[in-house]
Amino acid sequence: MKFCSRCGSILTIDREKQALVCPKCGTEEMIEKDVIYSKHGAEKDKVVIIGKKELNLRTTPQVKIKCPMCGNSMAYWWMVQTRGIDESSTQFYRCTKCDYTWREYS
Repeated sequence: MKFCSRCGSILTIDREKQALVCPKCGTEEMIEKDVIYSKHGAEKDKVVIIGKKELNLRTTPQVKIKCPMCGNSMAYWWMVQTRGIDESSTQFYRCTKCDYTWREYS
């Protein structure tokens, strides 16, 4: 979600113009190449996976868990509500050594 720098409204995606457009004041911003944009509503909800760029920020917590791919004992972890609100969250892990990502259902 991105906000208009001029009036503060939520910007919407205009696929024809390849830009983010403010529905209130008409301000346009170019779409960044490394960012994934998705519309809400008619489209299915998408699971957000933390990218390698964000992991370099060193804000993702780490836990001791064995990587099923390389056997390393440390991984980053985060939780996402991938199923219904009445069901538990899904916990994702990414190995600190080989970057293999896997999930665990609670």
